[in-house]
Amino acid sequence: MFVAASILVPLIATPAAATPCAEQIATIERRLESPGAAAVTGDTPTTQGSPKALAAPPAGRPSDPATAPQAGRIAEARGLIGTARDQDRAGNAQACNDTMTRAKALIGALP
Repeated sequence: MFVAASILVPLIATPAAATPCAEQIATIERRLESPGAAAVTGDTPTTQGSPKALAAPPAGRPSDPATAPQAGRIAEARGLIGTARDQDRAGNAQACNDTMTRAKALIGALP
């Protein structure tokens, strides 16, 4: 019985070892699946999305026009997110964080 328990311990601990960059990636992906983001990109929203996301873009224009989300920039950011995921898997935390910073800048202020 002791042997079986010692084999299961590493299996149980593995999912809890998420990196900070992996958490960023998951957060941004949820934002990109929200109904508000879908309004910008023309995609169909998923049923999950982010619990903090707005259902539609706010009325008016952003105070900084550079933060206005654009479908092309969001598509480019999705590519960067894939790159960040690869960097995270390779254990390159700094590169992953840098790539996610660029992706977030491209996404802008999503609703």
